[in-house]
Amino acid sequence: MPPPSQPTGERLPRALVIDRAWRALGSGLESLSGPGGAPLTRTVKLIVLPLVVRPALRPELAADFLGPGQSEHLDALIRESGARLTATARWFTLLKKARRTLGIVQGHPQDLYFQRCFELAAEHGAPPAGAQELAAAVVEEIADTADGRTVDALKDHLADADRSARLDRELAAAWENRPRDPGADDAATAVASAAELLEACGAPDGAPAPDTYAAVVAAGHGGRFGRALWGSESAVWGCDGPPAHLGLTARRRPPRPEVGWGASTATLPAPLDRTLFERLFVVLQSSARREELPAVPGLVERETGRSCAPLGLYDESLRVAVVLGGQLAVGLDPLGTGRGVGPTAAHRAVNGRWRREASVLRARRMTVSPHPDPDGGVLDALARDLRTPWAAYMRRLWVRLHGRDVRDAPLTDLASAWAVLDGVARSVMMDHRARVRSALRNLGTATAAADEPRSA
Repeated sequence: MPPPSQPTGERLPRALVIDRAWRALGSGLESLSGPGGAPLTRTVKLIVLPLVVRPALRPELAADFLGPGQSEHLDALIRESGARLTATARWFTLLKKARRTLGIVQGHPQDLYFQRCFELAAEHGAPPAGAQELAAAVVEEIADTADGRTVDALKDHLADADRSARLDRELAAAWENRPRDPGADDAATAVASAAELLEACGAPDGAPAPDTYAAVVAAGHGGRFGRALWGSESAVWGCDGPPAHLGLTARRRPPRPEVGWGASTATLPAPLDRTLFERLFVVLQSSARREELPAVPGLVERETGRSCAPLGLYDESLRVAVVLGGQLAVGLDPLGTGRGVGPTAAHRAVNGRWRREASVLRARRMTVSPHPDPDGGVLDALARDLRTPWAAYMRRLWVRLHGRDVRDAPLTDLASAWAVLDGVARSVMMDHRARVRSALRNLGTATAAADEPRSA
């Protein structure tokens, strides 16, 4: 069957190309489709994109809009997978029946079973006679791993040597084939747009027209900025001092992600230096509602492509939030030194809040004292943190945005984006306050002990 007609040079939304190709496959896909015949959102997220399209290996199909050649390629991939997708739908129906029979109610069946059903279809084709026993065994296996959303399940999944080697090959190919732009103009445009939006964020009555933020997202400024940043070693923020990546990597440029096999909260590297395991370890450890997450196989497949995407994120609105956060971060000036960019209304709001902190006032006195920290160095280290506030801010912001990306929770408007940006600033400030209080408490205890008279 020929691909859908498309005028020469016209770019189509990738979602539309997928929808058309899916409907062209005909009947047999009902358990993976909505009432109107379109693929379910989870079908696209868990099966079509990571297992059929595989944008990690085909970065030309990773964009939200595709040219004629890319559209035809995507259409062909889905149609070629028609028989396997139909078998996947039949396996899913069988696994749901086994789930009901076994009385299992935890977790969302689509999250838990979609990718396993695709694997079963690849191995067996359509369910053969007697497949009910295999379906029940698969359902019980998944249930035994706490719905497949634990760090132990992640370890077991990546411990398979063949699977780990395949993922490493996919990471290497995706990293090598990243689309990279010259970038200087793209970075400057993105930063200028961020400054304009930050002025609106902090102004009580100065919110921009509703389409301003949407236009920045639609223009892809976040993705373009991320691609420019891959090759950048110089300042892109309009000021000297902060590195281009603002602490998101400890390297001059982010390294190619590795698969990894373990992680420790105390020794996690910078966000863009983390392995696949470390990225997902944070998600699984910090998630209060694991039932919202895909099972581990789905998490791993999606993270393979995400880790090689611009700024380590898939969603464009979240990439734009990184640019907004970076522009805010380089203008953070808790000590009132006058350094940094801006100020925008957002900078004035956040910096004013920080400068009223008693812990910041103490740190400011230490920066101008000839003997900054007579108490032994602890408070001086905390003061140094305030001289480079962008490091802690960007690290915390990226983790929060990454968690939203994993859960498919975009920032749909400027108000929601500002809520995240400002919330991270408050979180960093409160964390610093707690550390200062703890240091003062410990130093006070040590001083009191030293002043006690020694017994004869």
